[in-house]
Amino acid sequence: MTNYREILRLISLGISQRSTAVSCECSRNTVASVVKKSDEFNVVWPLNPEMTNGELHKLFYPESSLPLTRKRPDHEYIYKEMAKSGVTLSLLWNEYCESCRLSNEIPLMYSQFCYHYQQYVTKTKATMHIGRKPGEQMEVDWAGQTATIIDTDTGASIDASVFVTVLSYSQYAYVEAFLNQNQESWITAHINAYKYFGGATRILVPDNLKTGVERPSWYTPVINKSYHEMAEHYGTAVIPARVRRPKDKASVEGAVGIISTWILAALRRQQFFSLPELNMAIREKLEVFNTKPFQKRPGSRQSVFRDEEKALLLPLAAPYELAVWKVATVQFNYHISVDKMHYSVPYEYIKHKVDVRITRNVVEVFFNNHRICSHSRLHGRPGQYSTVVEHMPEDHQKYTAWNAERYVSWAKNIGEYTTVVVKAILSSHRIEQQGYKSCMGLLKLADKYSVSRLEAACKKALSYTPNPNYKSIQTIIQTGQDKIVKEEPVNPENSTSFGFTRGADYYGRNS
Repeated sequence: MTNYREILRLISLGISQRSTAVSCECSRNTVASVVKKSDEFNVVWPLNPEMTNGELHKLFYPESSLPLTRKRPDHEYIYKEMAKSGVTLSLLWNEYCESCRLSNEIPLMYSQFCYHYQQYVTKTKATMHIGRKPGEQMEVDWAGQTATIIDTDTGASIDASVFVTVLSYSQYAYVEAFLNQNQESWITAHINAYKYFGGATRILVPDNLKTGVERPSWYTPVINKSYHEMAEHYGTAVIPARVRRPKDKASVEGAVGIISTWILAALRRQQFFSLPELNMAIREKLEVFNTKPFQKRPGSRQSVFRDEEKALLLPLAAPYELAVWKVATVQFNYHISVDKMHYSVPYEYIKHKVDVRITRNVVEVFFNNHRICSHSRLHGRPGQYSTVVEHMPEDHQKYTAWNAERYVSWAKNIGEYTTVVVKAILSSHRIEQQGYKSCMGLLKLADKYSVSRLEAACKKALSYTPNPNYKSIQTIIQTGQDKIVKEEPVNPENSTSFGFTRGADYYGRNS
């Protein structure tokens, strides 16, 4: 606002209007107008101390104090629209003028439209410094710039994603490169970062990427299950940044830019042929970066971390074992498929969806957050089955209980010859299971005929061949051959009686 009091004071001292304008940093026309207005309203120096520049402005220019009759634009709407691609203030002013025409209101001129919008933006974009407590918060993100690894076989360049995390209080950073940004790399990066810091913070601030947040929301975000499980293991809380609000994690955003220059750009002329080799070079540059002195405060990131923050971090438990969660449907064979391997589930859950937690060595199955079974994880040839007998229906359990020992034990209860026949049937097949049906049919003959007849039929069959089969024994029983008793041959020399002897009279001999 124009300093009317100073203008009147200088003019009363006989200072020229040109010199007054220079001293008050205003135009000569303004000084001339103030002098004219002071004569018109009989305002002379010295003034009443309570007479302010604002009151003088209302006195000299009452028309500017009248309420604005033109329609004020909706600055909040304009601010949101300006964030959209291709939208300009000129376009929004034309739309604003059209809306004023339809409502029979007077619009602002374009210059005033821009001026009031700039005033609104200046107030809206005001920033506030939020003081962080030591050990309270850790911010994580993937760097936009990638590193490069050379394939030793083809010579092709492979991009390596760079994970960056920063402690909000001390700005102490950790950096590591990975070949991708999948769930395993994301979780492993956090585990290594906690190990590097020697503790965990109470709050973890990630971006809204799928490996961290399944459904972003400022009020009720849905955290990825594996990520949430890792946070619970370390006793920290995941509070994602708002979508398109980089200032929610300003520390890591700033660190990403610095690290891209200080570490990645510094390594641009070096060639790396493996990920460990790249990470070793990054670690060397990281140590230099963390020990570099601050420009505007004493100490360095490392010294502030060591002296003020490290002792306040949460102590680390055993390293978190990476677990991946999947949803599977229990099939009619009461198995679920995980990475082309099959694991049994209690048959009551057939056609239900279950949550599967997969670690390197264990597969756990949950239904409504209750664990219903677990298996040792299968490795190697795809298509393998891990089946627990208790998961089967009762009739299936009975079927699996039948094996060679069961058939042989059953045959022993019938008799010696039946046991020999069962063993012969089982050994006559290349695969033992091929003889199970024949053994079952053979042993069932005892229920239809009798145990004694089956034993006799087996004895009869073994007298013909050492390898009888089910069909031959069935024929023996059906034809009754098992009932025929074989007569022993008679030796004449040992016999003392004869059934019929012819005498000499038979041959017609005369005495």
